[in-house]
Amino acid sequence: MPLRRASRASRAPLATVLLAALAVLTLGSCDSGSDADQASASGPSVIAPGKPGEENRTLSAEDAAQQRVDDDSPNSADVSFARMMIQHHSQALEMTGLAADRAESTKVKKLAERIAAAQGPEIDAMKGWLKTHGEKETGGGHDHASMPGMATEGQLRNLRAAQGKAFDQLFLTLMITHHEGAITMATDVKAQGNNVQVEEMADDTIAQQTSEINRMRDLP
Repeated sequence: MPLRRASRASRAPLATVLLAALAVLTLGSCDSGSDADQASASGPSVIAPGKPGEENRTLSAEDAAQQRVDDDSPNSADVSFARMMIQHHSQALEMTGLAADRAESTKVKKLAERIAAAQGPEIDAMKGWLKTHGEKETGGGHDHASMPGMATEGQLRNLRAAQGKAFDQLFLTLMITHHEGAITMATDVKAQGNNVQVEEMADDTIAQQTSEINRMRDLP
C-alpha cells in the first residue's frame, strides 16, 4: 500500500508538466495562426504605377487600397489609356465610315452607325479628361502596332477595296478583334490605374464592347 501511494504521488507532477506543455503548444499555435491570418489579410504586394514622370512603387494591397481612397490622382497608366483609346477609337471611326457605301447587310450598316455614335463622344470625353489634367493628347511613344486589336495598314486597304458580302465579313472580323483589344486595354487600366473617372470609362468600354462583340458574332 505505501508503494501504491508513492506511485500515485509521482504521477501527479508528471501530469502537471504535460498539461503545461500542452498549453504552451496550444498558445503557440494560436499565435502562429494569428500571424498567418494577418499576413493573409495584408495580401500580396502591388506594383503601383507612378504619376506621369515618376517611377513605379511597390505597395502592400492594404496601402494600395487606402491610397486609392485618399487620392485618385491620375497615374501614368491612366494617361496612357486615354491617349491610346483616342487613337483606337479613331481607327474604329475610320472603319465604320466605310460601311455605308460598301456593306451589303443592313444590320452591318446599322451596327457601324451605333459604334460610330458611341465612340465619337467617347473620344471627346477622353480628350477633355486629358486637358483637365494638363496632359497632351499624344505622347508616351504609343504606335498602332503596340495597341491590341488595331488593324494593320494592309488590313485597312483590303477593307477599303472590299464590297458587299466580302466587306461585311472582313468588317466584322476586324471589328471583333478591334473591340477585344479595347477590352484588354480597359481591363489593364482597371488593374493599374488610379483615377476613378478613367475606371468608369474603362467599365463602360468593357460593357458596351462586350455586348457589341456578341451582336457581331450573331450576324451572318
